[in-house]
Amino acid sequence: MSNSDSRSQPGGSEKRADIAASRRWVIKIGSALATKHGMGLNTEAIEDWAAQMVALKQAGHEIVVVTSGSIAEGASRLGWTVRPHSIHELQAAAAVGQMGLIRAWELAYEKFDMRAAQILLTHEDLADRRRYLNSRSTLRTLLELGVFPVINENDTVATDEIRFGDNDTLAGLVSNLIDADLLVILTDQEGLMSADPRHDPNATLIAQADINDPVINHIAGEGGAWGRGGMRSKLTAARLAARSATSTIIASGFRSEVLNDIALGKRVGTLLEAPRTKLAARKQWLASTLVAKGQLVLDSGACRVIREEGRSLLAVGVVRVVGEFERGELVTCVDEQGVEVAKGLVNYDAIEAEQICGKSTDRIESILGYTREPELIHRDSLVIV
Repeated sequence: MSNSDSRSQPGGSEKRADIAASRRWVIKIGSALATKHGMGLNTEAIEDWAAQMVALKQAGHEIVVVTSGSIAEGASRLGWTVRPHSIHELQAAAAVGQMGLIRAWELAYEKFDMRAAQILLTHEDLADRRRYLNSRSTLRTLLELGVFPVINENDTVATDEIRFGDNDTLAGLVSNLIDADLLVILTDQEGLMSADPRHDPNATLIAQADINDPVINHIAGEGGAWGRGGMRSKLTAARLAARSATSTIIASGFRSEVLNDIALGKRVGTLLEAPRTKLAARKQWLASTLVAKGQLVLDSGACRVIREEGRSLLAVGVVRVVGEFERGELVTCVDEQGVEVAKGLVNYDAIEAEQICGKSTDRIESILGYTREPELIHRDSLVIV
């Protein structure tokens, strides 16, 4: 891992140049940027980013925007000075604010004779395979038409069970959805710092890191009052994006010409490199399905063969079944300390799984009276997390 003073890192400039030349970008704008500290929209900034995005498009890039700000804008319109906590008040504020948010982006693009399209998503839209594919087709069609898709979480109808939690996560999932080449997360910080700059004046910018470097987890903080995601959620988003081999740049949206500088290959913000290999499309969808219906607790042997050998999960490796789920639904697999190992689509419902857990495959029929599949979760329906 490198910091901003490590100018001599081998390959750093080349990697920035390669990423700058990539075609399809997802650009996420946080609440702290899109609004004036929670008091209405920062329309001047939105216009500036839109101008840079138009320049990127004219240079051959495809741009998808994930924007926050509807709740803060709605609260401002309603005269609220503190972010509400009630889900119904949040939904009401989002409904009011979404009108202004999408209009601001639309007007910004219209200045350049460009068109924008509003896309509102909930987790259910991406958890359902058919709706996931429909969303992907719509976004790809809009890009082919030269339209700027402007995406936000559908806070108006989202509930605690289906909301993404923050638009950082949404941006990571959208990167998977459209097979983006680059995720750019614009925030109110320069990028990922070596320490919390609010408490440590000696904190330095981490210019480049591998997304799987465990060190970066320990230095991520939490978000402010109006935004729902801090630096930790941005790392989560970057890891989600990495499943489609999408690298991430976290940079300050307050920096002049930040998007143009990224496109020029300049050392802007923090570059989090993704592995070159990406998950198959079906496993990307599984990885993006965040709401599981149940949980399987695995013994150490099962954890090892899943992680190291990429094998299917057999009933014999399951120690305990938690929750209620039907055949074909998503469950998480955790070790005996509760650490998540994988998630997948289960071949047996919860009652059946509880009866056969810890038992060898050849005993399933004698226990249940039938055998659906030899595996509890087949490796093609299992994704390591």
